[in-house]
Amino acid sequence: MSADRFQATYLIETPLDPERVADVMAGEQSCGTFTRVQGETDELRERARAVVEGVDELEAVDRPSLPNAWLERQGRAGPWRRARVRISFPADNVGANLPTLASTVAGNLYDLGETTGLRLEALRITPGYRKRFDMPRAGIAGTRRATGVAAGPLVGTIIKPNVGLSAGQTAALVDRLCKAGVDFIKDDEVCANPVHAPLAERVPAVMRVIRDHRQRTGKVVMMAFNITDETEAMLRHAELVEREGGNCVMASLNACGYSAVQTLRRATPLALHGHRNGYGALSRHPQLGISFQAYQLLWRLAGVDHMHVHGLQGKFSQSDDEVVESARDCLAPLAPGLDDQVLPAFSSGQWAGTVPATYGAVRTDDLLFMSGGGILAHPDGPEAGVASLRQAWAAARAGISLPDYARDAQELRRALEFFGSR
Repeated sequence: MSADRFQATYLIETPLDPERVADVMAGEQSCGTFTRVQGETDELRERARAVVEGVDELEAVDRPSLPNAWLERQGRAGPWRRARVRISFPADNVGANLPTLASTVAGNLYDLGETTGLRLEALRITPGYRKRFDMPRAGIAGTRRATGVAAGPLVGTIIKPNVGLSAGQTAALVDRLCKAGVDFIKDDEVCANPVHAPLAERVPAVMRVIRDHRQRTGKVVMMAFNITDETEAMLRHAELVEREGGNCVMASLNACGYSAVQTLRRATPLALHGHRNGYGALSRHPQLGISFQAYQLLWRLAGVDHMHVHGLQGKFSQSDDEVVESARDCLAPLAPGLDDQVLPAFSSGQWAGTVPATYGAVRTDDLLFMSGGGILAHPDGPEAGVASLRQAWAAARAGISLPDYARDAQELRRALEFFGSR
């Protein structure tokens, strides 16, 4: 891949010759269409056309993964050939335009008549191209500085109930969670600016509690307010959080879109917590959509600081291997020689019992470990829930099993008894 190109890797399925299909893909997403047109000179094609860098054919299957009326009209039958296709694109076709980059690598390709399956598996960019886009403002190091957590995982939680609490009730819960010893608190993705707890009331009420906690203890708790909204409204919400002394906001990335998140990033110095809700619709089918590696790369170009990866042994559909790979993607630079890693945020059914698998897989403390029920539903209260998580991490780092460590750690023992039996 030359210095002025980016490369996309796809998994395709087709009854046609995969090399021919790869050539169609390259043409459709650069300067071509289904037939050569006037003005599509050799010089223009040399300068602007995408290039097929490789086609590796895989095992064929007997049935198509997805329906395709275009192929049906032609009476095309199997076998349905699968292949891994690598295509590079001239960076100057796109420039520093994130929505167009996404449209190039993950746009009309999904509708191609030649395929019964197409998935964007990976994206590679050069250091020079990466520098044209926004970098994280906080990332891992900045989040640690903001919270005062120099070592160890950041322990976080989510406001529960998800929605329904008033501004005052939310502040009271945040007060209790701060006293319990968490490093990070976030709104749920379905609670942004509800009538019963509008941000105009919720932010001042919550930040008053957080400021008081800091004055009493010296500890800064990072609160990610969900400001998902229209772009101009998000900017107003972020300004409110900043005025009240906050240090983080959250946005539902898929719902807001690339341009809105870029605008937000450039307008606020606050840490930007990227929530990926809706990603499952883009990823769960193995022959359709986008892998997390490519997905998180695009959003990191928008300048997010934290990315959700779900959790090991959690309540969602992703395998543990996929969760671990997603975390490693976040912890890797987008291009060689850069320091632009973002903090992977683990959540979904996490509690002390899922800590050993998490630490054993990622072997790092550079993560945000969020536990809702694992803290708030601990039988001895949220303080004990937080303590059980920290005890579990200490055990995992020391290579001691949780039952053995729990002999001298009451909070962990109670968590194992309560959650382990459910």
